Amino acid sequence: MFTRWIGVGSRWLLEKIVAAITATGINPNVLTLFGLIVNFWAAVLFATGMFRSAAMVIFFAGFLDMLDGQVARRAKRVTAFGAFFDSTLDRYSDMALYMGLLVYYAVNGRSAYVILAAVATAGSVMVSYSRARAESLIPTCKVGFMERPERVVLLILGGLFDRMAPALWVISVVSTITVIHRIVYTWQETKAGRTLPGIRLAL
Repeated sequence: MFTRWIGVGSRWLLEKIVAAITATGINPNVLTLFGLIVNFWAAVLFATGMFRSAAMVIFFAGFLDMLDGQVARRAKRVTAFGAFFDSTLDRYSDMALYMGLLVYYAVNGRSAYVILAAVATAGSVMVSYSRARAESLIPTCKVGFMERPERVVLLILGGLFDRMAPALWVISVVSTITVIHRIVYTWQETKAGRTLPGIRLAL
């Protein structure tokens, strides 16, 4: 019962915030851009070793990331470009956070962690790319784990509890597994002929 009331209260509060922001007439793309700026702030905090502060800023950025879509839907301003813009800036947000970690580890001479952060960066980018590329060939490719929300949660937990190395290990390993899963899945779907109209590829 207690958790139910928390859920109801959270939804009520979110709806009020979305309604208030929608009433201002602000373009949802502006919220998306602001979210990127906030993530850059978190990246700077990571680079200076302020991991707990960075984690809290990332949490705020995640809230903004949720708001832009809600505002777009309420204001009936959902567009194809808006989806593209949001997805593109999400990739920059991801890379900014990892760059902050790379800078921190490089400045402090922790070479092994620099490599780990670089692998996590590559894995994160490839999870998104593999799905986008696959869905230019087949209807959908949502298999696997470690999408952006999971990666963000791990970075927040790693920052809050000062356990960034385990978080990066999980991101690196599971992202790689997810990419492999999507490669195999896409191969199976194309081999079975379940491709988008107009796609004629021989494998």
